[in-house]
Amino acid sequence: MLAVLSFRRTHCMTAGPDEGFGQGAIVKNLLSRRGSLLDNAPSFLLRQKANGSIRVALPEIPEDAHSDEDVPNTAPVTRVTPLRPAAVPSQSTSVQALQAGQLAEVEWLVQQGSLSTFRTFQSFAYRAGLLFYPRELVYYAVLYHEDAVWRVLKAGDIDAAEPAFRHFVEQAMRLADADMRRAHLEAHNEQFTRLIEESEAQIDRVRTDLQQGSTHDQQVALKQQEVRKELAQLEGRRIAAQAQLNKLQRQLHQLNATVNDSVPHLPSRR
Repeated sequence: MLAVLSFRRTHCMTAGPDEGFGQGAIVKNLLSRRGSLLDNAPSFLLRQKANGSIRVALPEIPEDAHSDEDVPNTAPVTRVTPLRPAAVPSQSTSVQALQAGQLAEVEWLVQQGSLSTFRTFQSFAYRAGLLFYPRELVYYAVLYHEDAVWRVLKAGDIDAAEPAFRHFVEQAMRLADADMRRAHLEAHNEQFTRLIEESEAQIDRVRTDLQQGSTHDQQVALKQQEVRKELAQLEGRRIAAQAQLNKLQRQLHQLNATVNDSVPHLPSRR
């Protein structure tokens, strides 16, 4: 482009004074060509902020050229504007397909029995459901609290409805975490209460056994003491009876000996 402009410039400078009208036409033609060349220039030449401004050499206009000559305007002047990056979609179609639903709409469809349950999840008082409305080909991701519709997300395809359902499932699990811990602690406390009651009952039984054992020990001790007294009395009576028996046996022996002494000794026959 610069070579063409320099050629035009040399041609204009070498022309004679009688060719003033032709030179003016050439200048006008060059100016119109400059505008058209800038319009068709590559994009990197027009990015002035990034790569700096681009300067294009223009031919010098001779002094004897008159601007008021009647020269036909071959091309309009076009304003050059810098290029801008193309707009990029901010969100995917799946996100755009998801929108907030009305609670009353879902409640009415449930009452009419028009919804089909695809998936459901429940944890204590919180429940998440993925419902389908066949008539309109619409999916509802619903979050319940104590069997009442709490939040609703509406989608036109399953790819957008399933992430919404999983989001409600995670939310239900997070909200029910405190209830789960409470139930766990209540079960532990009930178990501890039951073990304490059983331990106290066992302690009472052992204490009762000890008391009964102590009572029996006392009774046995008293009984043994009485038996020992009786044994001592019986032993004394036995000793006295034995002594009396010995005395009587000695007397009997003496009497027998006396009787035997009075018997005569008779000779025996052979």
